Amino acid sequence: MGNEAEKEPKTEGQALAEKLCFEIKNCWDTATGETLRAVQQFAEQYKTFLDQGKTERECIKQALDMLNKEGFTDIETLLRETGSLSPGAKVYQNIKGKSLIFAVIGTRPLSEGVNVVGAHVDSPRIDLKTNPLYEDTGFALFDTHYYGGIKHYQWTTIPLAMHGVVIRKDGEKQELCIGEDPGDPAFTITDLLPHLAREQMQKKASEFVDGEDLNILAGSRPYKDPKAKDRVKLNLLNLLHEKYGILEEDFSGAEFEFVPAYKSQDIGIDRSMIGGYGHDDRSCAYAALHAGLSFAVSPAPLKTVVGLLTDKEEIGSMGNTGAQSRIFENFIAYLCSKTLVPYSEIALRQCLGRSSMLSADVNAAYDPNYEGVYDKKTASYFGKGLVLSKYTGRGGKVGGSDANAEFCQKVQGILNKNNLRWQYGNLGKVDKGGGGTIAQFVANLGLDVLDCGIPVLSMHSPFEVISKIDLYTTYQGYIAFLREA
Repeated sequence: MGNEAEKEPKTEGQALAEKLCFEIKNCWDTATGETLRAVQQFAEQYKTFLDQGKTERECIKQALDMLNKEGFTDIETLLRETGSLSPGAKVYQNIKGKSLIFAVIGTRPLSEGVNVVGAHVDSPRIDLKTNPLYEDTGFALFDTHYYGGIKHYQWTTIPLAMHGVVIRKDGEKQELCIGEDPGDPAFTITDLLPHLAREQMQKKASEFVDGEDLNILAGSRPYKDPKAKDRVKLNLLNLLHEKYGILEEDFSGAEFEFVPAYKSQDIGIDRSMIGGYGHDDRSCAYAALHAGLSFAVSPAPLKTVVGLLTDKEEIGSMGNTGAQSRIFENFIAYLCSKTLVPYSEIALRQCLGRSSMLSADVNAAYDPNYEGVYDKKTASYFGKGLVLSKYTGRGGKVGGSDANAEFCQKVQGILNKNNLRWQYGNLGKVDKGGGGTIAQFVANLGLDVLDCGIPVLSMHSPFEVISKIDLYTTYQGYIAFLREA
């Protein structure tokens, strides 16, 4: 016998199926040694980003550091120096430290449109109320209001870290982070012991822990003066004042966020996955940021490349740092006003109407433990590449975005041309739930928008899981899209 048996010729049906059918393949099967090394390196860099960016402010701060290192300049600073934006110019706009837009100016006029990848950097968490600190039966506790869609019970009995920004009475801005560094104290939300939980265990999961009961355990040691009132609370206020200069009234307008205190780590004996807090949507945000940074070196791209990182997506993209605001439209207007002569409102509208965007957001990966809520034919799977979601929303596509056929085919063609593996992805069965992204708000400005991101397990939990190769493939997909003229 020869060294290798000859392959049997394909039957007519096999050849026809290969021509007509779409087979979603596993990315690991074709990954070479060089690619595997790149996947691992990118994953390690991302884990550092994730651990150092547990709030939207921290993510934006890291993004700004990366942009500055690659020669990007604040757009107002650059325009004061040059007065115009030429091809290859690298600019950004920092929106209140919570959102960010950056661009690399292309050689073609903005009247032909721009290519955008947009993500959000906020994640579900536990926030403090405006008058949060109180004492009860010898404990000091923080009263909370959760942020975004969470399962309340998942946030009990885990170590929590306190991240905050407060403007003190003297007007000074004070940042604090307690619970992340070795030796730091942590916080937690207690739960009822099983011996006394008979009634609790009879409730629906949504009623196990009421939102009003997500109170954070903060201290139990009283201040030394026995005549003082609420001595445990007073002791905590004293410690906070000694280290940070904070008064109780400063809590009223501060931003204090409680997030899981642990770091991200590899999951599985094969180390093929990453577990951590905030994959939704910092995994896509990191891939989008690095895709944009890849255009920082000359030559300038043909079309202007834009990266959009927003806040408040988990609560509807409201506010002046969310995608429903005019931050993106204003930034594009700024670019047009400095590159198009003469500038006009019509020129801005033409630019927006001829622009395209990938809404970089995660999708729900198929989980065999909960197969009843998924449609296997349209679910997204680990290891099979980036996920294209033609439409979002709930029920009858309510509250979502639905991309047109022409743009869907354009994106699929870009990915196919670059030999990048992609898959379909819908958020579960039609009447089992649903959700939205920033896509609909940007699409309202006239852009073609398609949701495109990474499949995630345990979404919105304190410990989500993604595949390393999906992260890397998505990053490559964003580059390919941004490069397209």
